[in-house]
Amino acid sequence: MKREVPLEELKRLYGPEDMVRADCGGCAGCSLCCTGMGDSIVLSPLDLYRLEQGLGLSFGQLLEEKLELGLCDGLALPHLKMVGKEEACGFLDREKGRCRIHPFRPDLCRLFPLGRIYGEQDFSYYLQKSQCPRAGHAKVRVRKWIGIPEYSRYEAYILRWHGFQRRIREKLDGCGDEKLRRDMSLFLLNLFYAEAYGTEADFYSQFEARLEKAERLTDAVEW
Repeated sequence: MKREVPLEELKRLYGPEDMVRADCGGCAGCSLCCTGMGDSIVLSPLDLYRLEQGLGLSFGQLLEEKLELGLCDGLALPHLKMVGKEEACGFLDREKGRCRIHPFRPDLCRLFPLGRIYGEQDFSYYLQKSQCPRAGHAKVRVRKWIGIPEYSRYEAYILRWHGFQRRIREKLDGCGDEKLRRDMSLFLLNLFYAEAYGTEADFYSQFEARLEKAERLTDAVEW
């Protein structure tokens, strides 16, 4: 999702081994970043896979209550659903102000208060100072803060997924065939989200196989 980032926040960029003042001490019950987020917490295929594995629910079951579909720069993608007058995340324990899925929370939640900015062949992290009101953040290593195992594979996956989405959006932007745009968006939604990932191989291997299939098909399409 494209968003405006204050230039001040981009003056200092971080890599996975850098130390950054992002540790909020467990938030101590503050859940401001879990409310009023609208449709901005868009899920990647890895996010959905982790939710399915952590909760034992299918994509369809998650859509019944906790997720919604929305258009994100021309693609139909799932995002966390906000509910109630507070527009709180459906996974938030509002009485305790705690996340019910913290061990397998989505990537955007996992990064916060960090954000990610992409170059041509890589990406860096930046600190969203204006987004978290809590004072006195402690320093933490970026890799530790993110807490994803097999970081090198995770990094490669993030780059592949981001690059693929960018290329598809460029093709969709230049396509005047509304039916083709809709059909392609639904095809990608089904391929990367609706079709369940199996247990016979790890997520990254399955993702790569699906990505290769998507790239072959989209390269063959007459846009």
